[in-house]
Amino acid sequence: MLVGLFFSLLAGSLVGLQNIFNSKVNERAGSWATTTLVLGLGFLASLLMGLIFEGGELFHLHGMKPWYWVSGVIGIGVVTCIVQGINRLGPTVGVSVALISQLAFALWWDSMGFMGLDKVPFSFKKLLGVLVIVAGIMVFKFGGQQESQKKSEIVRNRLIGRN
Repeated sequence: MLVGLFFSLLAGSLVGLQNIFNSKVNERAGSWATTTLVLGLGFLASLLMGLIFEGGELFHLHGMKPWYWVSGVIGIGVVTCIVQGINRLGPTVGVSVALISQLAFALWWDSMGFMGLDKVPFSFKKLLGVLVIVAGIMVFKFGGQQESQKKSEIVRNRLIGRN
């Protein structure tokens, strides 16, 4: 379990880091160029690493169902959408909303047993966990706006000479 937690934490930090990099590339290159660069370089790196670590076994797919190959096409949507979300919401909120969506859909797919997943019973506690995370994001995003607006008004008034 600890190894799984380690890799999950590492994955989360790498996703956050990658999203920031992708957003910066998008500022200069545009959405489709960003997606092409990210997925193209990812393809080359994973092909090289796969050949190094797995050699000829890399393409032995062992009876994999052909529709699972769509995963790479889904990656286009992932990269494009997260870059746009970060551009419009900022990195923290954009990634947080994406993670909430990921968690909510994982809960739904697990509960329904879609795509051959083991069906995991749905519970109110699991839904409540997702809703607590949503509430946390709302507090993070909107909790300090009134205070920030008051500070901005004070600074503006001082600049124009009002007390």
